Amino acid sequence: MSLARDELRPPGPIAVPRPPLLQRLAASRRFQRWAARFPLTRWLVRREGAAMFDLVAGFCHSQVLRGLVGLDLLTALAQPAETSVLAHRAGVPGDRLEVLLRAAAALGLLRERRGRWSLTARGAALAAVPGLPGMIAHHDVLYRDLADPVAFFRGGTEPELARFWPYVFGAAAAADPAAAACYSRLMTDSQALVAEDTLALADLRGVWRLLDIGGGTGAFLKAVRAAHPGPDLVLFDLPAVLRGADLSGRRITAVPGSFRDDPLPGGADAVSLVRVLYDHDDDTVRALLGRIRDALPPGGRLIVSEPMGGSRAGDVYFALYCLAMETGRVRRPAEIGALMAESGFRVAAPKTRRPYVTTVVEGVRQT
Repeated sequence: MSLARDELRPPGPIAVPRPPLLQRLAASRRFQRWAARFPLTRWLVRREGAAMFDLVAGFCHSQVLRGLVGLDLLTALAQPAETSVLAHRAGVPGDRLEVLLRAAAALGLLRERRGRWSLTARGAALAAVPGLPGMIAHHDVLYRDLADPVAFFRGGTEPELARFWPYVFGAAAAADPAAAACYSRLMTDSQALVAEDTLALADLRGVWRLLDIGGGTGAFLKAVRAAHPGPDLVLFDLPAVLRGADLSGRRITAVPGSFRDDPLPGGADAVSLVRVLYDHDDDTVRALLGRIRDALPPGGRLIVSEPMGGSRAGDVYFALYCLAMETGRVRRPAEIGALMAESGFRVAAPKTRRPYVTTVVEGVRQT
């Protein structure tokens, strides 16, 4: 057996394709210096440079926000106040508080006029969003989970969030009343905007009985009742969660149970899943969607509302949050639609107006 000379040659170096021209230019220090001086490009260089530094300093930004909430300065600044007054109230040395206040002003949350600090329009809006200060305070847990991001993404940590939200692992894990009260309060406080956008996007016309699965203490159904006085409303969640629900005068029926193990309440012609699916893996979601299909009549409606992938909020914040919970994941609207279609629903196009709040995907049970 003989080998050709070409076959005896050692293999040459693997050809590595050159990066695209724009990428090569952006990485060139010579081009960067030229673009920073050229009148038609220097605005872009400044904008991209500022955006890049915001990425580098992002953790400091979030900690400034956390400091404002933790020291209750958003409440204190309902009326303009001097640094010394705020420092006394917060129990912080004046020079150190000055650093925090100026950092918050640089982020567009505060302003200083004639030695007195006040909220900007953005700061006032942040303070007024229901549940947002509570969510910011809760971020202490998430920050600890992300303290070592390399180990976190490799799966080498034990995130605290997995213990904070025990209900996602089933009824037995959520049996502690104190834990249930803690996460139910956080969910309730942060539900107002989600309910508002869901009701603006979802079609509830003609619905006479709505079953809300995993609805916590009933925040979404209370919003439904205020907007639609007609339908019967049924709340289905774990017994430990429903113990904290105050539904007096709302004409809402609470049924305790686990959607994993117990029969779903019957008789509904519409089902809502508000911030439920992203807490669970695909197998759990498929099983739940199948049970909902069986519980609905032909033509019955399913409303799924939660933050979804495809947006910065979904792919950065909520995706990492779900990863820290160690169950579930953020899905794109097309993925949720595919799971619904697989379970026997005709799916409508997704709707959103504020993707950082929620996106809605609706389905109709086919015969």
